[in-house]
Parts: sequence; structure tokens; C-alpha cells
Amino acid sequence: MDLHQELAEMGARAVAAARQLALLAPRRKNTILQAMADELDARRARLMQANNEDMQAGKDAGLSSAMLDRLCLTDSRIADMAKSLRDVAGLKDPIGARISRWLRPNGLEIVKIRVPIGVIGIIYEARPNVTSDAAALCFKASNAVILRGGKEAIRSNTAIVEAIQAGGEKKGLPPDSIQLVRTTERQAVTELVRLEDYIDLIIPRGGETLIRAVVENARVPVIKHYKGVCHTYVDESADHEMALRIIENAKCQRPGVCNAMETLLVHEAIAAEFLPKVAQRLQPLGVELRGDPAARQIVPAMKEATEADWYAEYLALILAVRVVPSVQAAIEHVNTYGSQHSDAIVAAAEPAQKAFTQEVNSATVYINASTRFTDGGEFGMGAEIGISTDKLHARGPMGLEELTTYKYVIYGKGQIRE
Repeated sequence: MDLHQELAEMGARAVAAARQLALLAPRRKNTILQAMADELDARRARLMQANNEDMQAGKDAGLSSAMLDRLCLTDSRIADMAKSLRDVAGLKDPIGARISRWLRPNGLEIVKIRVPIGVIGIIYEARPNVTSDAAALCFKASNAVILRGGKEAIRSNTAIVEAIQAGGEKKGLPPDSIQLVRTTERQAVTELVRLEDYIDLIIPRGGETLIRAVVENARVPVIKHYKGVCHTYVDESADHEMALRIIENAKCQRPGVCNAMETLLVHEAIAAEFLPKVAQRLQPLGVELRGDPAARQIVPAMKEATEADWYAEYLALILAVRVVPSVQAAIEHVNTYGSQHSDAIVAAAEPAQKAFTQEVNSATVYINASTRFTDGGEFGMGAEIGISTDKLHARGPMGLEELTTYKYVIYGKGQIRE
């Protein structure tokens, strides 16, 4: 069997499973999720063994320390995976929920309700916990899922899928509801995203190179974000200590993630006083500052920022710094150089807050808070399937509701159109 045929058959089985999933009652789905979590707990030794093999192969292949950290499964991380499954079981089931209802003059009752999307393909790199999170969220929303993780985690992902399949089947999980593409051939991604007869939606998670490759080859709709060039703008009305805490958290708490701040914008009225405080706060933490001429005149130790720095997603302890003359200039910078992911204003003045939130063209916009909160768990959605910077269907952190679509159900009493 060639690769295309193999994946097409997986797709056909997923379509059949999705029809069964659409009929599962919320209580049954929650029981299945609890059983999946129990099986993950029961198979910890097997998961650790599989992950140790992946870790050794990754070290032999020269994976970076950051990649190895994402790949590693510890006892606590496995416990977190099981907890996440149980947390998803505790979330409100979106399927069948009434979105709106209205009556027409002719007596027709029109009801708009949430329904599953159908079959979802998830393409991701490195992090084995994505396997269980994605499976749980898709299943809770009554979608069948086909998972394609990175080759560096193939043994871990296989062990996780086998565990959740085994646990779920004990309580009635329909066969083929959760499938894993087990070949590590790159061509598998191309074939998967072209299965328009079987897959309804593709969600890629990973670096920009992976996501662009998916989009370029896809015949199936894709929800994605390419990168996170996130900004914090400190207005002239800002509380300085608050701003410093937010800046430190947004840049340093976890610099290698998509919601970390990459560019700091500071109003010129406070720059001379505030930027030395920024340098004093961040440089001992190992942050390299790259400034525009105005910023470097205030803090000469900054390196010179180039045009490329304003577009850069560093995913490291590097911060671009620019002095701006107004909130409007900050908005213009964000909309020009940003990635429509997560951007923040630190300000006490309500007019500045209002202008920034209304005019910044991003999926999530913060007032006096760190961009690091852009996360499904932090938003109260439970586990997260990903973050979207698209404008159609889903934007920002994607939870259960974003894994549904809707249909109209129309109740009549014999009406016909005249």
C-alpha cells in the first residue's frame, strides 16, 4: 500500500468514526475521557521507556536543549497529561448548545446550534503532551482526529495514543476516533493536508517553516498562526513599577514561546526616565537589548536595532526597543510589524487604552497585563488545541467551542414558500 492510499484509508475510517462520535452523549464522553486518563496513569513506566528512547535518539541527532526540553516526559508531565484529560471531561460540552433562536412572521422557528466539525488533522512538532491534549479536545467536541507528530517524538506519541485508545475503548470509544500517522516520512504531511474528501480542518502547531509548508500544500482549510511577534507599549500615563513587572514577565518568564514579548515600545515623554529602569531590570537576567537611535541615546549599552529586528520572533532573551512619540505611533508600529498574535498596552489613561484596543489588529489585546496569558488554560478553556491569528472561524486561543461549527434547525408546521 502506498502512502496516499494508507492515509486515505485512515481518513475514511475517521469519517465513519465521526458519525458515531456525533451521537455520543456528554456523560459517555466524559466517562471515556476519565478512562483515558486512568490508562495514562497506569502506563507511566511504558511511556517513560518510550520517551527515553526518543530522548536518546534526539541527543544522538544533535537536537537543541530547548527541543529536548519540549520532548522530555517526566513523571510530573505525565501526571499533568492525565489531569488535562480529566479537566477536559469537566468542561461544559458544546455540542448541541443553542447559539440563537428566532421566530419568523410565517411561524417558522429557526434555531442555530453547535455541531462537530467532523474530522480534524493535527500536525505538530516535538511536544508529546500535544498528543493527548489534541485528542481530548477533539474527542470532547465529537470530532475524529488524525494526529501527525514530529519524528523526534514518534515512540512517545505512539505509546500515548495506544494508552488513550485502550482506555477509551474500555468505555465505548468508537474505533478509529483517534488515529496516529506512524510513518515519519515528510511526504505524509503533504498527503494528509490534501485529503479534502475526508478531512474537514487542519491545525498545525510548530515553527513557521512547518506551518508555511502545510499552508502551501493544503487543499483542506487550515487554522494557524505563523509566529508571535508580540509587543508591549508603555504609555506616558503608565505606572512604572507595574510596567517593569509586566515587561519582565512577558520577556523572561518563558522566552521560547509564541506569546512572549519580542518588542518594547515606550512613549518619548517617559523614555529618559523609564528605559534605564528597563535596562537595570532585564540586563542582569541576561536579556540583550537592541534599540533604535532614540533608545540607544538614553541607554548606550543597547545594541543597534535594524529593520529586521522589528519583524523578529527571537524566542530567546533578546528584546527590540523603540521610542515612539504617541499611542498612535505605537499602534502603527504594531500593525506594521506585528503578527496579529498578542499585544499589550500599559497605561492608566483610558483614551490611550481605548485607542490601542480598538485599533490594534491582533487576536488578543491586553490592558495592563502580560502577553503570556494568551493560552487556553489561562483563558479558562481547559487544554488548548492551538492559537489562531486568522480572522475566519477562530481567533486567539482555541478551545472546545472553536472545534465546532453550527447548523440551522428549522421547525415548521407545514409552511411552504409562496
